[in-house]
Amino acid sequence: MPQDIVTRFAPSPTGFLHIGGARTALFNWLFAKHHGGKMLLRIEDTDRARSTQEAVDAIVDGLTWLDLDWDGEPVSQFSRIKRHKEAVEQMVAAGAAYRCYCSAEEVDAMREKARAEGRPPRYDGTWRDRDPSEAPAGVDPVIRLKAPRDGETVVDDMVQGRVVIPNKDLDDFVLMRSDGTPTYMLAVVVDDHDMGVTHIIRGVDHLTNAARQILIFKALGWDVPAMAHIPLIHGPDGAKLSKRHGATGAEAYRAMGYLPQAMRNYLARLGWSHGDEEIMALDDMIRWFGMDAVGQSAARFDFKKLENLNGHYMRATPDAELLDHWKICLAHIEGGKEVLGWFDQPGNESTALAALPGLKERAKTLVELTDSASYLWRQRPLDTDEKADKILNEDARQILSDLHGILSTVGDWQSEPLEEAVKAYAETKELKLGKVAQPLRAALTGRGTSPGIYDVLIALGRNEALERIKDQAA
Repeated sequence: MPQDIVTRFAPSPTGFLHIGGARTALFNWLFAKHHGGKMLLRIEDTDRARSTQEAVDAIVDGLTWLDLDWDGEPVSQFSRIKRHKEAVEQMVAAGAAYRCYCSAEEVDAMREKARAEGRPPRYDGTWRDRDPSEAPAGVDPVIRLKAPRDGETVVDDMVQGRVVIPNKDLDDFVLMRSDGTPTYMLAVVVDDHDMGVTHIIRGVDHLTNAARQILIFKALGWDVPAMAHIPLIHGPDGAKLSKRHGATGAEAYRAMGYLPQAMRNYLARLGWSHGDEEIMALDDMIRWFGMDAVGQSAARFDFKKLENLNGHYMRATPDAELLDHWKICLAHIEGGKEVLGWFDQPGNESTALAALPGLKERAKTLVELTDSASYLWRQRPLDTDEKADKILNEDARQILSDLHGILSTVGDWQSEPLEEAVKAYAETKELKLGKVAQPLRAALTGRGTSPGIYDVLIALGRNEALERIKDQAA
């Protein structure tokens, strides 16, 4: 394998970064990194009606969030149309392509006739060998590839193996439209060649294009890059992943509170494996990655597995780093801007950092963590949920009154002294610890469930904690 490996990720800017596209980008990135090569980014924006700058920005944003960097500046395919035309004219001059003056109606009639005769519905080569002098006046032609009619075209695929396509099944397809714009098939080949791409790694849904693109490479006298067509991602029901399965865009997973390192790890394991390894450091992924371990069958997206993996990464991420990811998530969720406003107030970021160790132990996503942390920024007197209301009966309020007096005397507002004081009170009153902790939790957070009660006391600080207890005391 050559040392100057060059891969490319080439999305169409017609929407957000699809999670399947994110996985393709990751495989290209890992393969390039593994071989000390480069990954390039090409925006395939020749479809001007559907391509938008908003979509380009969303794709770049998604890749940046996943920390998948690329080499050099992104290349706009549309900006290279002049070069695409040059390549087509080179093929016409060499006799590898020709101008076709058939109307769309004539081509449709050819296809209908072929269907009626039980043949594949294809263009019949009417202008393949005709003299250009026969061209009708006032008709803008398309330019078609003069595809070989005998033999076969072989795709030696790094994932799918040897795929053989009889050339009789490949018609003289269009390279340049009558308006002078290149087709996708042509533009991809010219761009891959000019960008020095050595390995094309993309979804298996592109395998049907591979044979036609190989014909273009050969017609231009260019080396054909190595190809690897990776399996698609299916939903839990086995159907191709789509909106009905839930989130399909990378930006949606960010808003759902997933960490980029968890997404990278999860996406890497969709179709590729290294033994039984489930949790992989990025350096290990790069070191282990190879197309030989990519399977041929479709991978199923398991949201539960992703959630559990994300929980692992949340617990393993240092608090200051997790706080940064938390803020990024808050910028994209409902009500998040208000929480970010709370973070900006003096001392509150330190409060959140103090609470994080307890919060991240119980949450599997940053959205769950935000919900659990809401006690930090909620204003007194707290609204209480249904479970907290049931806990806060007359006996509970008396316990809170007693605890207010006891905790007011704790000099060192730390976990150990606070725990000793609460346990001593429970023993004195001959109460189980839960009978004391439950009302305390309800008073401090307004919820029936929360992070560890001593974590909550410390995060809130002496004054706020005592005031909340007082609000609910008898």
